[in-house]
Amino acid sequence: MEWFHAVVLGVLQGLTEFLPISSSAHLRIYPELFGWEDPGAAFTAVTQIGTESAVILYFARDIGRIVSAWFRSLGSSSGGRRRRATYDPQDARMGWFVIIGTIPIGALGYLLKDVIEDDFRSLWIIATTLVVLGVILGVADRVGRKERTAADLTYKDAVLIGCAQALALIPGVSRSGASISMGLFLGLDRRAAARFAFLLAIPAVLGSGIFEWPSAMEEGSVYGAGPTILATIVAFVVGFGVIAWLMSWLEKRSFVPFIVYRIALGLFTFAMLATGTWSA
Repeated sequence: MEWFHAVVLGVLQGLTEFLPISSSAHLRIYPELFGWEDPGAAFTAVTQIGTESAVILYFARDIGRIVSAWFRSLGSSSGGRRRRATYDPQDARMGWFVIIGTIPIGALGYLLKDVIEDDFRSLWIIATTLVVLGVILGVADRVGRKERTAADLTYKDAVLIGCAQALALIPGVSRSGASISMGLFLGLDRRAAARFAFLLAIPAVLGSGIFEWPSAMEEGSVYGAGPTILATIVAFVVGFGVIAWLMSWLEKRSFVPFIVYRIALGLFTFAMLATGTWSA
């Protein structure tokens, strides 16, 4: 059965990683709903390698251009105008934005590792963050000016969005949801906020997945190496389709359906805990 569970959880990870509804919350809540064992933080972190690989593939051209421009910018100070003309300064700045925005979640993730893997996985906390961040996303989507594009990003924006992303260390917050909410508060349009959120997540998620890889692969883990790798592959395939769909959706539609779903799932979880049906 563990292979079947792994496929289901891989699909769940792929479906929920990029939507602002929290993949970590779903990988904690749905096993509880089905009566399965909690797959744990290590399993979640490794399967996210699959979804972030989908981001890399989907934005491959943008990422290649950003990485190239960033490296070229490092030597531009000695190359004068001629060397600076060989890359787009905006792409180079985007590279710096991603690096700077990754620092908060990297530092806090290292410092709070034990708490993240234990106390933060309480269903009471997850239910609370689902509802609270749902409300925050709703407010951001409502009041955000949505006038700025990716070209208007600044270093201050990168720091603030990076700090918002760090909140996703708490299951239920949603990495994309927190980053997008801050982007909307800063006046970015929905598509620009989502695009930067996805790019910003790459180093943090890959770093976390690589760090947790040994724990997820060891014999005593919930699913073991084979099922975990299968779930990661499934998450990659499903996640790629979800990115393409979401980027198209955001061109004309709002985050309202995801906000309603988050709050409903959070309230449902509260009800299951309050009645004693589930244990936190």
